[in-house]
Amino acid sequence: MRSCYRGMEMSGESMAVIKQYVRDLESYTIDQLRWKRTDDVWSIGQLYVHMVEVANEYIGYIEACAKETQLESRGKTEDGLTAFAERMWPDVRVKLEEPANATHNPESKEGIHALLEQVLEKLYYWAERVDQINPACKARHGWFGWLNAREWFEMVGMHSRHHLRQKAILDKLLAEYRS
Repeated sequence: MRSCYRGMEMSGESMAVIKQYVRDLESYTIDQLRWKRTDDVWSIGQLYVHMVEVANEYIGYIEACAKETQLESRGKTEDGLTAFAERMWPDVRVKLEEPANATHNPESKEGIHALLEQVLEKLYYWAERVDQINPACKARHGWFGWLNAREWFEMVGMHSRHHLRQKAILDKLLAEYRS
């Protein structure tokens, strides 16, 4: 019973953080979402786009685990074990191979809102199904190792919460710029 409760708790956390992004979006204009202090730093809008793209990628891995028929005995890396034990993404700055300006700035605030709503719809769909997927059916994360569908679901929330720290820094820079 406890593991089922934990699963529902984590499901709620993943959806709650996406809902927080939706609420926060209302406070920005499109110009504020697109504003960049320098070319090598994301705008708040680029952060939103990245967060949605990664959420959709992770949801794709949930779908892959649901369709998988081969069982995987390999597990998480040491970093993956730590991240899941702490229920949070490590507090390190991850440098992507692509330049910061490769992630596009949003076309519109409404477009970002629609993308966030689509992520929420997918999360609601999988929240009811994820615990029925064989936990031995896994997909590999490049840093955290082999994850099952439940863990990929949790990763949506963990990754999104990780970017709230970055968003707070960008919000502060935007406030200083507007002053």
